[in-house]
Amino acid sequence: MKRSFLGFAVLILSAAAVCQISSTASSQQGASAKPLTIENIFAEGGFTGRVPENLEWSPDGTKFSFVQRDDAGEHGELWYVDALSGEKKILVSEAKLSSLAPPINNIKDEREKERITRYHVAAYVWAPDSKRLLFDSQGQLWLFNLASSTAVQATSAADPSLDPKFSPDGSRLAYVRQHNLYVRSISENYETALTKDTSDNQLNGEVDWVYSEELSTRSNYFWAPDGKNIAFLQMDETKVPTYPITNWMPTDPVVDQQKYPKAGDPNPVVRIGVVGAGGGNIKWISLTDDHDTYIPRFGWVRDGLLWAEVLNRAQNKMDLYFIDSHSGHSRKVLTESDPDGWINVNDDFRILGSGDRFLWSSWRDGDTQLYLYSFDKQNPMASDAKLERQLTKGDFEMLSLAGVDNDAGTVYFTCNKDDPRQVQLYSVKLDGSDMQKVSKEPGTHAAVFADNGKHYADTFSTQMTAPGISVCSSDGACHNVWQSRGLDSANLIPPKFMELKADDGTTTLYGALTLPPNAQAGAKIPLIVFIYGGPAEQTVTDFWQGGIGLFHQILAQQGFAIFTVDNRGTPARDRKFQISIRREFGALELKDQLVSLKQLYAQYPQLDSARTGIWGWSNGGSMTLYSLTHSKAFKAGVSVAPVTDLKNYDSIYNERYWGLPKDEPALYGNPIWKSAPDLSGSLLIVHGTSDDNVHFGNSIQMINALIEAGKQFHVMIYPNKTHSISGSAARTNLFHMIQDHFTTELMNR
Repeated sequence: MKRSFLGFAVLILSAAAVCQISSTASSQQGASAKPLTIENIFAEGGFTGRVPENLEWSPDGTKFSFVQRDDAGEHGELWYVDALSGEKKILVSEAKLSSLAPPINNIKDEREKERITRYHVAAYVWAPDSKRLLFDSQGQLWLFNLASSTAVQATSAADPSLDPKFSPDGSRLAYVRQHNLYVRSISENYETALTKDTSDNQLNGEVDWVYSEELSTRSNYFWAPDGKNIAFLQMDETKVPTYPITNWMPTDPVVDQQKYPKAGDPNPVVRIGVVGAGGGNIKWISLTDDHDTYIPRFGWVRDGLLWAEVLNRAQNKMDLYFIDSHSGHSRKVLTESDPDGWINVNDDFRILGSGDRFLWSSWRDGDTQLYLYSFDKQNPMASDAKLERQLTKGDFEMLSLAGVDNDAGTVYFTCNKDDPRQVQLYSVKLDGSDMQKVSKEPGTHAAVFADNGKHYADTFSTQMTAPGISVCSSDGACHNVWQSRGLDSANLIPPKFMELKADDGTTTLYGALTLPPNAQAGAKIPLIVFIYGGPAEQTVTDFWQGGIGLFHQILAQQGFAIFTVDNRGTPARDRKFQISIRREFGALELKDQLVSLKQLYAQYPQLDSARTGIWGWSNGGSMTLYSLTHSKAFKAGVSVAPVTDLKNYDSIYNERYWGLPKDEPALYGNPIWKSAPDLSGSLLIVHGTSDDNVHFGNSIQMINALIEAGKQFHVMIYPNKTHSISGSAARTNLFHMIQDHFTTELMNR
């Protein structure tokens, strides 16, 4: 359920989606003069234009590149932007790009398409010399020379070559194929298998589903700085249970057995190996006697010295190890623990240019902040790492480490210091001084830094401003590069941001209300609550809400009020706020939602409490079901892709927040579907049959329980669709169905 409801419709602009070529800008502005309809929102390219793809900084930090396609996604070019001037030029023409990086719509397998988009799988990577590119053309690798504009095929095996990486000197390629690691010499055009496992249960350097989804692991192997060795993670999935994903469309249905550890199930057994880049014996690293642990992050400190994070199964203790890659000897140099909460896995660990210091984040003081540690450079395993200082302080959340300028001794990070509903870019010196805001406009900024920390791409949006992109120097001076096409024809209605109180009278809950523009005086307005409510997402943000936001605008223009509130347990608040839902599900979240509604009705008496609906996706779908079965507050609800039994969902997510089933039998023994006899309100359940995140079986169990309870309800199934229920036709159908459900149930008295 992590970041799940956002994945299908909210325009998240990150490293994969921030630019658009200027040659299409004028046509996009003209194309924006169209009515705001469900068809237009979910058409190919959407209402504001196709999201650009695959933003990457060149290793020398002089330019960033991106793929821009037309609205249909069929035609595109690879462009670059000069970091100093903001000038844009074509790197790879449409004719060449069509074969080197085919449109994702060419992929017919919905699960593979979602894997690429959900986990931002790169279509190309830069060579270390910034003069060549390596393209992944649906599993076949092509080397492209920028000077000559020629491409040479680097692999031609029947099976795809995944996660390709250049060696540090650019002379070789590494990649994963059929669960094994390979290295290929570019000049001599031959490959060497570094691992030779024949079992599908042994993954060498490959990332499995649960690590990708819940630990945000994107790669499991890394070249040593001198290019002589590769460190990789081996994942043994022998004991991990499987779940059948069925394609019902053929005459003879096809079943794929997905490796998926549910709460309490055996997880992959992991260990780090070090192997020579030319092959040979593997040096296996033993870090702990406990084999039921996670290794979410690891890498090289320098030649011969590795670092690794080891997270215990309960996810309340993280150990940082330094490892001698030659001997295999290791030492624990730092422990982060939170017995009453959990440890958040992130990418904030960073070895600094001096080679004897690193950055580390923690919420040990009650808020997530950055810390600076040092170690003995000559003998790094002689002692524990030493805390030098806390770099960031205050009543706010440090959200992510964005970049480091080692030359200037400056660290860049995003945070919500100004407003928990916003994201701003800040900087601080390594001596802890001169913390200042770098970004300028109020709203949400996503900064993607060049490796040297000198420049960054800044994506900016607000709830009323569709995203734009600028290239900026580290002092905040920016050149505008691209802006979404206009929204003049949309007639957007600004939301009213609200501050409400939880039932303790002191905890602030942030909400947002959108009222219909032309409500008649004295008329009662039906209300729709949009909910997520879980520990992975906010819904109340000053951020462009994409497809969901525009859909809510349509509902508001048709006479509905739209309300959302972030209950306790949602992220981007202090530790106390977030861990309040630890080892409980539903009750506290619903309490905050209902007490917020009570305050809302008091402040806006024109809202009709007797005609209130609720809807959500993923965790929001679960909370919709929980709300309809544990209260009488809602007349109608739509639950999309819900988890209906905690035992059905994956180990890492569930156990982080709710604990292991053996330790929490009452919590895991009380699924939502058991409350089916208490359903109140008209319910629509929606699910995709190929959902490999929240399995279709969740809705099947809920449907069966409702039937047994004698309850009437509605169901919509999307064949072969995954958690995002992607595609223009499917989304148009779905959102019309949601609209019709609420119109029928709430508009008619």
